[in-house]
Amino acid sequence: MIKRYPTRQIHVGNVPVGGDAPISVQSMTYSRTADVDATIEQINRLHFAGADIVRVAVPDYEDAYALKAIREKTSLPLVADIHFNYRLALIAAEHVDCIRINPGNIGEKSRVKEVVKACTERNIPIRIGVNCGSLEKEFEERYGQTAKGMVESALYNIKFLEDLGFNEIKVSMKASDVQRTVDAYRMLRPLVDYPFHLGVTEAGTVFHATIKSAIGLGTLLLEGIGDTMRVSITGELEKEIEVGRAILKDSGVAKEGLNIISCPTCGRIEADLVKAVAEVEERTKHIKAPLNVSVMGCVVNAIGEAKSADVAIAYGKGNGLVMVKGEVVAKLSEEKLVDRFLEEVEKLADEMEN
Repeated sequence: MIKRYPTRQIHVGNVPVGGDAPISVQSMTYSRTADVDATIEQINRLHFAGADIVRVAVPDYEDAYALKAIREKTSLPLVADIHFNYRLALIAAEHVDCIRINPGNIGEKSRVKEVVKACTERNIPIRIGVNCGSLEKEFEERYGQTAKGMVESALYNIKFLEDLGFNEIKVSMKASDVQRTVDAYRMLRPLVDYPFHLGVTEAGTVFHATIKSAIGLGTLLLEGIGDTMRVSITGELEKEIEVGRAILKDSGVAKEGLNIISCPTCGRIEADLVKAVAEVEERTKHIKAPLNVSVMGCVVNAIGEAKSADVAIAYGKGNGLVMVKGEVVAKLSEEKLVDRFLEEVEKLADEMEN
């Protein structure tokens, strides 16, 4: 069992972050926020994909003033992403559940004080978002674009908010490469008790972002680090949620949904395993029960895997076995196996959920 670092808990809308709360998964719309209809359409897509929190960009006043209408059309917790112009945060704070500021570009500390005052009045948290590519000049000159520089920036800005009596804080420290990202979070974690937002920024296309995020976020999660997360993908919104949920599940942090075990393609396979596994994945997407299921294509490992799976298929030549908790419940022709297997999965999932 993974033991998470103890952190204080904040709330982003109705979603608790930190403490013993489940690790939440976030994404960000890419429409212009001022286009309310397009932004709401994307927020709804993220809602149905399983996002817990959504962030929207607020680069100008038109975007900031649009937040009122957006807030009225969605119940999903909203985070306003603010860069450069602190006045946008003051407007946004009236309608969102969290303000994200980048200390490297927000400007004078008097401006940060105004943001803190607005968030205090409305009882909403601030995310200190440190990016390796946009550190404050003083930290970049001293440390370069390094994990140490990110940590020093985060500590400085945390203390600044604390000195103002504000501690509804979460922290992110992102770089475009995995090692610096992991190093920064590891370095800061023992020094503060604020919840961490995990992410590898500018991670690339679906393929590259999935790999970078699985390595970086998965490493940190296995060490008990992380309270909320975003997988940054140059691509469709739903993929960020899908990959994020998969990282949580496959790291063992979240106990939700099927863990599908299937053997790699090789010359021993005695069935169309690719087709079978694809059908199982598609027809079980709705299942939330944490079940281990096995779809194996030959006798070498099939029976051994089936013994430890909740439900399993063990293919042979033209036929195969369906097994539940290691016990054979059916021997059927190949074309009937998947349907019977799925019947057993549904039955077991219903028992667990009810």
